[in-house]
Amino acid sequence: MSTDTDDWRGVATDDDEDLTPAAGLRLQRRARSLVVDLVRPHRRAVSLAVLLLVLDNAVMLAGPLLVALAIDTGVPAALDGRPAPLAWTIAGYAACGLAGAGLRAAFLVLSGRVGQDLLLELRRRVFAHGQRLSLDFHESYTSGRLISRLTSDLDSLGDLLEQGLDGLLGAALSLVGISVLLVVLDAPLALIVFAGFVPLMVLTRWFQRSSRASYRRTRTTVARLIVHFVESMNGIRAVQAFRRERRSEAIMDELGTAFRDANVEAFRTVAWYVGLTRAVGNLTLATVLLVGGLRVVDGTLALGALTAFLLYLRRFYDPLDDLAQFFNAYQSAAAALEKISSVLDTPPGVAEPRRPVALPAPVRGELEFDRVRFAYRRAPDRLVLPELSLRVPAGQTVALVGATGAGKSSLAKLAARFHDPTAGTVRLDGVDLRDVADADLRDALVMITQESFLFSGSVADNIAMGRPSAGRDEVVAAAGAVGARGFVEALPDGFDTDVRKRGGRLSAGQRQLVSLARVVLADPAVVLLDEATSSLDVPSERAVQDALATVLAGRTALIIAHRLSTVLIADRVLVMADGVIVQDGPPRELVEGDGEFAALHAAWRASLA
Repeated sequence: MSTDTDDWRGVATDDDEDLTPAAGLRLQRRARSLVVDLVRPHRRAVSLAVLLLVLDNAVMLAGPLLVALAIDTGVPAALDGRPAPLAWTIAGYAACGLAGAGLRAAFLVLSGRVGQDLLLELRRRVFAHGQRLSLDFHESYTSGRLISRLTSDLDSLGDLLEQGLDGLLGAALSLVGISVLLVVLDAPLALIVFAGFVPLMVLTRWFQRSSRASYRRTRTTVARLIVHFVESMNGIRAVQAFRRERRSEAIMDELGTAFRDANVEAFRTVAWYVGLTRAVGNLTLATVLLVGGLRVVDGTLALGALTAFLLYLRRFYDPLDDLAQFFNAYQSAAAALEKISSVLDTPPGVAEPRRPVALPAPVRGELEFDRVRFAYRRAPDRLVLPELSLRVPAGQTVALVGATGAGKSSLAKLAARFHDPTAGTVRLDGVDLRDVADADLRDALVMITQESFLFSGSVADNIAMGRPSAGRDEVVAAAGAVGARGFVEALPDGFDTDVRKRGGRLSAGQRQLVSLARVVLADPAVVLLDEATSSLDVPSERAVQDALATVLAGRTALIIAHRLSTVLIADRVLVMADGVIVQDGPPRELVEGDGEFAALHAAWRASLA
């Protein structure tokens, strides 16, 4: 089975339409377990909906009996001058119709509310769980696939919930109730009907197997299509810059064609099932009409009984059409639910501790890496950090330099607990990070990345992410502390200006200053900066450098930088190569030496000439 996540997860993915039988059964069990868990809080509402449906079916089944009674008893009585029996049967039929309408409306309202509650809960779970999953997961399981889980897959579940109880339970109640009444009305004719069950059971079994495979393919192909669409639109600058439109369109056309073909195959399966089911039903109806008509002629069967039998028989096959539509929606929803349950069953790579240990108050910010070994789970045999021991005293600013792949970002991610070490321990103020509650760690430590991600919304809202409870005055003060207040107030709506998608309204330097204002507002003990100035021009870099002096004052900091101008503000420099610290010392001292850092500094100076 191919996967789009790491093998260590064992997660079913969007490439698993060719599952082994055992893997398919595991997926089905997980999906059923998820359904049971979702329905459990709504047991009373579901029970009431089932009761309404039973009453609705009972009222519906009474109709043909009242017709038979009117024909065989009411009409002859009326012809004899006694209209009361006919009037009562007509009134009873009308009352059943009104009761059925009321019961049906109540059932639809209740079942619709329960269905939407289930979808809401499932949507919450997928989103919340997605936020808790590790970087390893998100780096391999693309955002487009998660979007597919929350959109097309949930839409399939919504389609099922719209007709779930009605399509399955309602049809089952109708079939059982009508079968009993057919036997009561005339057992020989009922045997003819039941003989048609044999081909129907064979057809239904074939349909279940075929449609399950078909709808797994539709869920897979639509996920791939969404992934390509999301990646193309997010990378539209690169697409247009390198004239990749035709290639992107070709890929989209290929994926769209695959999605169409998968759906056509699913529809073809449904069409054959519905067509053959109706053929069996019509042949059975014709046989019953022939045999029953002959028996009415020879007086062994009343005309009213035959009429009621035919009415019931017509209703007997209508639920089979409903079952076909239900199974169609069910197979699509089951495939979608398998995908969703696979995501929900994926454990977070960085688990919340069962018994959190509180950090000392106040948090000083001392970091310690004790014989740390680390390999990414997607490549467990390749150690990024072979064995590293390091102590960063509270309040010290440490710069990490080295070639790409030296292990700098991995070290910072371990400090932020985006990953746990393969071996060894990372401690903050003497406490193992694996024992610290996520909320406590995020309060004590903040990481700023090169991209300085901003969310759509106002500048004030983006700064307030550092501390959502902060007031406007505190937000403005934080912006002022990093030198951002001037440019923010010059925007059309000042602090209320919408920065638009990913902060596209602001320059790279302005976005970085907003990120630094978040740090000031959050007031953490430890700050991690990953390439904070690498994409900035000289004026923007100087502005950010000035802001860093404010942000880093009195805090522990790890700075990853290729620009050595940023490194020079550090108290200490660590030069890394292949996951090993090859130099450690004050920047001025290392510059004057003849080691790795001196060579890097000389190369940087030459690049400025």
